[in-house]
Amino acid sequence: MGSTTVRAGLRGQLSAAGILIGCVGCVIITASSVYTALKMGSLPWPTIFTSITALVLLRAVGKTSLNEANITQVIMSAGSMVAGGLAFTVPGIWMLGLADEVSWGEMLAVALAGTLLGLVCTALIQRHFVEESDLEYPIGTAAAETLLASRAGGSTGRKLFGSMAAAGLWCVARDVLGLMPALVGQLPVPGVSFAVQNSPMRWAVGFLAGRRSIAYWALGAVAGWLGLVAGGVALGAWDVAGAQGVASSLGMGLMMGSGAGVVARDIAWPLIRRARLRRAGDRAPGADAAPRPRTGFVSRLISRYDAGVLALMAASAALVVCFALGLGPVVAVAVVLLAFVTAVMSAQSVGQSGIDPMEIFGLIVLLFVAAFSSATQVQLFFVAGVIAVACGLAGDVMSDFKTGQIIGTSPRSMWFGQAIGAVLGTFVAVAVMVALVSAYGPDAFGADRMFVSAQASVVATMVTGVPSLPAFVVGLVAGAVLYCAGIPSMMLGLGVYLPFYMSLTTVLGAVVRWVYDRVCAARGQDAAEADEAGVVVASGVLGGESIVGVIVAFATVGTGLFG
Repeated sequence: MGSTTVRAGLRGQLSAAGILIGCVGCVIITASSVYTALKMGSLPWPTIFTSITALVLLRAVGKTSLNEANITQVIMSAGSMVAGGLAFTVPGIWMLGLADEVSWGEMLAVALAGTLLGLVCTALIQRHFVEESDLEYPIGTAAAETLLASRAGGSTGRKLFGSMAAAGLWCVARDVLGLMPALVGQLPVPGVSFAVQNSPMRWAVGFLAGRRSIAYWALGAVAGWLGLVAGGVALGAWDVAGAQGVASSLGMGLMMGSGAGVVARDIAWPLIRRARLRRAGDRAPGADAAPRPRTGFVSRLISRYDAGVLALMAASAALVVCFALGLGPVVAVAVVLLAFVTAVMSAQSVGQSGIDPMEIFGLIVLLFVAAFSSATQVQLFFVAGVIAVACGLAGDVMSDFKTGQIIGTSPRSMWFGQAIGAVLGTFVAVAVMVALVSAYGPDAFGADRMFVSAQASVVATMVTGVPSLPAFVVGLVAGAVLYCAGIPSMMLGLGVYLPFYMSLTTVLGAVVRWVYDRVCAARGQDAAEADEAGVVVASGVLGGESIVGVIVAFATVGTGLFG
């Protein structure tokens, strides 16, 4: 690709207005993603939300290009992947009471190393996984359809920002003014936090999640908390503490087993099948006469200059891991190599299932490093964080590249947009993490705490040991088998692991979605338009509460510093 062509492509789709809007949106989306991931124990995809927001804001300044909107939303959403990688791993350090052993500089080093590796991996695998494979990338496809449908204009922007404002005001009334309780409808069930969470954000998660996923989430919550805990305590099988240990271990096993199932079913088996078919084709008569063209795994668009830049980025990441995190040269090299392996796994998983268990990939590398090195507990969290951030960028952002493929956006322009958003998001995510732990203290993180941080709790448990090893092993095996059988064991695990009030509230959000669909159908509304309107409003609700939550945290820190 010539330099003149590259510059022309960048000028045509990567505009100053798009970069400015994208950077402002990146700060907001990244900050809210940190809060959402810690508070909800999950990180709903921001792609559709950012796609709509980018198109509305660009249209307000006279820009109507879908390609420009696509790149702008990449800048907006890339930082949320950094946020997820940090939020799903680093808080485990605070849960273990090791807050004094990690500094903001080390968190920044984790995020920066993961970002550099994620960008390198994206450049290397984008062509293979997006353009040459038959992977569906359902979220990216949905985002492309949303952009195409929203091009006509209308009330999309008013619905989005109106719902954000309403949810933000609700959050202020609850958390700042104290006009509403955080939990309602509490019942005294031994060992079970039976209540409804007064959180529009939690309801929105239930509204946006698929019905099948919510059904298994609910099943896990009922079986784990009402069955194992309440039922087991009532029958005298164990005390409350023992029952809760069994439930949490089983839930963690199911979630980690789901990650193992992703590797087995979505990654390893397709590779084995392709290898068998290739060998069978090579043995077929006439195979030598018409050899199949090989496109190669690494993108052919990478020039020598590009390769040099990417090599420099990978080397920089290795230096950060080696010196800033104190892990040594051997571990640094292993992390760089395994980041590429797990990024491939992540891209495959997202393309086939829409799920990216980035913390599970971090755990895999963490366990590998722990087996052959003398890394401390805190350093093992650093390893998991680097891999989780890299997998988030190189896996989840593939959905954005799929959107670009559908609407004709330049991959090179999108990669530059991803780099801008990821680097900016690195600093924003770390700043928000520091602000939250400063405002609420390390004790605010963990099960039944203000920030449940479910994934980070799993990482912390794997570092120190699970409460019930038999229950964890059962969950691990069951999670892998169930996922391979087509059952979303990750959702089952979340239901078993998360406090019951969170699962109950999420299910109520799904009930709201069911009622909404029935009302729209009874009124004769077009199903696609009704679905888009519901997604827009729910996305606004999700963003509104999370953004205000971050603002409240920063205000709390400011009050403590200057009050």
